[in-house]
Amino acid sequence: MVLRIDDYGFGYIVIDGVRYSRDLIILPDRLITNWWRKEGHRIDLDDLRDILNVDLEYVVIGTGYFGRVHVSDEVLKELEKKNVKLIITDSRNAWRKYNELVDKGVKVGGAFHLTC
Repeated sequence: MVLRIDDYGFGYIVIDGVRYSRDLIILPDRLITNWWRKEGHRIDLDDLRDILNVDLEYVVIGTGYFGRVHVSDEVLKELEKKNVKLIITDSRNAWRKYNELVDKGVKVGGAFHLTC
């Protein structure tokens, strides 16, 4: 079961034909909806525990429509330690990057903030 993103716009994302309006995490085998972070516009290690426990080659983080979410240095260091490549960009571009990796057969996970 490989999940693809069909569309993204401010406040929503469409995955395999289903529209979601809350932040979420996509893993190769499942979708985690209603993803909340300790601090709304900051991503720390605890916020990504579900991703960090999966064997991935890439993680794509969508930092919101306007890119207002900050990813902590500890996240960068932890993924580097695990040899996981990280792509951080606004969600308008992140969903396309995620799909490109899926289409190449890469083991990828994604975390997407849908607004701001």
